[in-house]
Amino acid sequence: MQELPLNLPEGSRKEVMAYLEPFMLNEMSEYLKPVEEMWQPADFLPDASRDTFFEEIRDLQESAKELSYDLVAVLIGDTITEEALPTYESWLTMVEDVDKNEQGGWMKWVRAWTAEENRHGDLLNKYLYLSGRIDMRQFEMSTQYLIQDGFDIGTGADPYRNFIYTSFQELATNVSHRRVSGLSKKSGDKLLAKMCGVIASDEARHAKAYMSFISKALTVDPSEVMIAFEDMMRKKIVMPAQFLREAGEPQGDAFAHFSDAAQRLGVYTALDYVDILKELNNEWKIDQVSGLNDQGEKARDYLLKLPDRLARLADRMKIPEKEYKFKWIYG
Repeated sequence: MQELPLNLPEGSRKEVMAYLEPFMLNEMSEYLKPVEEMWQPADFLPDASRDTFFEEIRDLQESAKELSYDLVAVLIGDTITEEALPTYESWLTMVEDVDKNEQGGWMKWVRAWTAEENRHGDLLNKYLYLSGRIDMRQFEMSTQYLIQDGFDIGTGADPYRNFIYTSFQELATNVSHRRVSGLSKKSGDKLLAKMCGVIASDEARHAKAYMSFISKALTVDPSEVMIAFEDMMRKKIVMPAQFLREAGEPQGDAFAHFSDAAQRLGVYTALDYVDILKELNNEWKIDQVSGLNDQGEKARDYLLKLPDRLARLADRMKIPEKEYKFKWIYG
């Protein structure tokens, strides 16, 4: 890989992304798996070709009955988020200063990442359909709305901000799916626990990839990366489903109730947000980055102090106790 000087001039992202291109091409396989070796939704779901198909569905529905209302609501919100994948793919293809050649490292990564992520929504969607607890039309309308309503997460088309965002979000989705897996297992739904477990594993791999992109960018353009990180944290990392809504309801209204349910269950909380920030600070060795200009140093100071500030705020947060009645869920 070619060497680049530290403290590149402002606006040097194109040069840095060209520097990262060989890494994306040559080391992508470390964070992805061959299609033939990956799990597929069919590995977990009842097989319609078998005589036991309807018996398997009955077993699935019996287990699903034991899931709490809040847990079903969180599972639906997670699924709709996964189903909005077309939005995320189009967003990543619009990142500036990357080679848009289909055979280049960036576009190959986006396609492969999308292909792996696509399985998540397919699997969870079919589980929800078979569970018998979901008004699928309401669920499907919310998915269509989320894709239609757009996706403003504060990154613009800047590659640094995009990679910082995806690093954070892949870690957050790993936490959410992993916790849903554990709660499902406690409720007796071992099948759902396995499903969410394998999805969480995918998210952890993808997080490592995006974190590695930023690690390499920090070695050649530390101040600009640090400033981008600070900017994203000042704005706050918003969830991809922030505009989630139910039919006939205001944009973002369902997301607020979904978030409340997740906090009540401990699936994803304000303290998890703090822990992810700490993990990124540690992974990127923010306290050890050298070659920073004055603005980069100020950004670093902010990032190192931020976890304690956010933790104090999280301790004072009150979580609504009342369960909201979603249109997605029967009964």
